[in-house]
Parts: sequence; structure tokens; C-alpha cells
Amino acid sequence: MSMQSTRGRAPVQIVTMVVSLVFVLVGLLGFVPGITTGFDSMTFAGHHSEALLLGVFEVSVLHNIVHLLFGIVGFLMMRTVSGAITYLVIGGAIYLVLWIYGLLIDLDSSANFVPVNDADNWLHLVLAVGMIGLGALFARSAKTAQ
Repeated sequence: MSMQSTRGRAPVQIVTMVVSLVFVLVGLLGFVPGITTGFDSMTFAGHHSEALLLGVFEVSVLHNIVHLLFGIVGFLMMRTVSGAITYLVIGGAIYLVLWIYGLLIDLDSSANFVPVNDADNWLHLVLAVGMIGLGALFARSAKTAQ
């Protein structure tokens, strides 16, 4: 079974492109009043930002920039199958670390500089499991296709 789709991209590259696009869109939407409630209270960084993407996820300028950069890195890495797999696995590992960090810190302290809230923390866990799982699945598929 070939790892190439009809457009010359492997399925892992397409999945990575979709994941990257979601991160870029989330980063951009974090700067849109209305989609981000409490937009006027958004700070550059820190736990004092009361801006909530979709009324749920705490964001700041820094948080939005991180999403944008994470998406851009994904677009750059999806150019190769190995890069796409690496992005999913390492990106998932980063989100796993962020989830653990979010659980360990006091969300009302200066340690919460990104900032994150409980909804962000659990989304980070879902992203970690999903990205690592997809990366592992595609890595296994790529290995058996060789």
C-alpha cells in the first residue's frame, strides 16, 4: 500500500497540514473581538488576561502568537513525511508538558504567564494524546510501507 495520496502528499502530511491550519486559525481567532470575549481585557501575557477564546479558553497576545507559530512550524515540517511525523510526536509531547505544567502551577500566580485555565489544560491533554497517537500511527505505517 502506497503512502502517497493522489496529490503527491502522504496522509500524515495532510493530517499535519490540517492540524497546522487549526493552530493558525485559533491564533488568528484569538485576536477577533466577539469570538474572543473580554477582548478589551487581553494582556500581552500573564494570568490577568480575562479574554476567552469562544468564551472558554483563556488567551493573551502571547498565547495567540504561540498558536500562530506552532501552526507555521507545522506547515514547514509537513513538507516531508518524517518532518510531519516529528511535528505530531514532538508537538504532542510539548502539549503533554503544557498539560502537566498547567496542573502543577497556581493558575492565579505569575507562573501562569501564557495564560491557561482549566479548559486550556484539558484541551492540552486531548491535543497531546491526539498528536502523539497520530504521529505514532503514521510512523508505524511509514515503517511498514518501506
